[in-house]
Amino acid sequence: MKWVNTILDPFVKELQHVYDMTIVRTFFFFQACKTLNVMFCPLRMQSVGLALEELLVTAQKQDCLTVGIYESAKLLNADPDSVVLCVLAADDVDDVALQIHFTLLQSFCCDSSITILRVLGVQRLQQLLGAVDARNEEEHGDLHCMLVTNPQADHCRLQEVGTYCQESRRLDQWVPELALQER
Repeated sequence: MKWVNTILDPFVKELQHVYDMTIVRTFFFFQACKTLNVMFCPLRMQSVGLALEELLVTAQKQDCLTVGIYESAKLLNADPDSVVLCVLAADDVDDVALQIHFTLLQSFCCDSSITILRVLGVQRLQQLLGAVDARNEEEHGDLHCMLVTNPQADHCRLQEVGTYCQESRRLDQWVPELALQER
């Protein structure tokens, strides 16, 4: 049996070295990716912000947008499979009640594999969505939670926002955040 260890020992050492180097290379690769993502972050966020704005306006025109925490909770309870994106918007992070609602909605969306995006810029959302649809001002006054439900399943803007959320989760940002630009 000793002769087997003598023959295999150099191969085992070489495999261990290759394995260790692979781990080191992978670590540096992911560090470089994080650095590049930070460098191009403002440009990327602006592009995704525009995509989100277009997606929300299009979804609203197609009647595929549910607005409001209560209305969103009702839809998630009734038909979670129809929801493709959950947008949680808040500028005031000190609102404890709102944060509790967000936590519950995030939990439900995670359990249902629904993409979640937190957004800063409620005023911008009011500009976008208030101008398009003034049917029920009371309903559209609560823009803290919005659900997008199947707006032409292959909508390119939905794909762009979804890709951003996936990339953010890969970089350990479990609930991606986006700041909308005031205009």
